[in-house]
Amino acid sequence: MSTFKIDHTLPHAPSAIRLHLIDLLANKYRDRPLVILCIGTDRSTGDSLGPLVGSRLQTLFRDELCPIYGTLENPVHAVNLAETLSGIKRLYQNPFIIAIDACLGQLSSVGMISVGQGPLKPGAGVNKNLPEVGDIHITGIVNVGGFMEYFVLQNTRLSVVMKMAECIAQTLSETVHGLLEAAPYNQARLESNYF
Repeated sequence: MSTFKIDHTLPHAPSAIRLHLIDLLANKYRDRPLVILCIGTDRSTGDSLGPLVGSRLQTLFRDELCPIYGTLENPVHAVNLAETLSGIKRLYQNPFIIAIDACLGQLSSVGMISVGQGPLKPGAGVNKNLPEVGDIHITGIVNVGGFMEYFVLQNTRLSVVMKMAECIAQTLSETVHGLLEAAPYNQARLESNYF
């Protein structure tokens, strides 16, 4: 399945993202615990997309719908990503991971949210060699890549990142809630897969 990409400012963006997520999730995570992994750091404006999504999801998932890793309080970043992945695999049997991260792209793509099947490669935009992660991935293109990436990430507009984070978190929350309501047995299955 190809990657879906849409401008987060479009009025129909949340519903379009939700439909694509439902398509990617439907029946694909059966018998597997769902885990959301938000990658990034609060020390860089552009790279804070993941932790912002994670923190927002914590408030939206008050019933502990599924585990969330990577928040503003406890970010998952280059230094602790491998350790976090090992911990997830120890705690959950064959987890289905939704990975969320910021990325850089072309000028015409800034502000786009991308959803796709398969893992993402965190740190690729800043030449870091980190493990691939995710059964499906959501990325937000926060700024222009290709030159002085660290400087560009540090000088990304926070308002853009926060609006993208809110769109991703709200849409992901509604999608996961909807799937579990449509198949209530999934909640028991989720809980029974925890070690």
